[in-house]
Amino acid sequence: MEPVIAIIAIFIGLPWVILHYMTKWKTAATITTDDEVLLEELYNLAKRLDERMETVERLVAADSPDFRPARLSDSSDNNPQLRELDRLLAEKKGSVL
Repeated sequence: MEPVIAIIAIFIGLPWVILHYMTKWKTAATITTDDEVLLEELYNLAKRLDERMETVERLVAADSPDFRPARLSDSSDNNPQLRELDRLLAEKKGSVL
């Protein structure tokens, strides 16, 4: 009887345990809808804060001719990564609607 239990444990139990935890691992690594909403909100907040920072730097640069921030030359129009992210978000919103 012991050899039968050992064979069942090796050929049925062990693969089941391995496949079970592989499935749990794969589903835990995915981004949920709530995560996507949170990431989009954070992106929008960061974009608004960046625009505010650029406005403050422009105002300070206008008041003080000696002030030359590096950010003014690096606007969002010159940032290809930001444009790509905006394009991806627009595509996703277009496909959802």
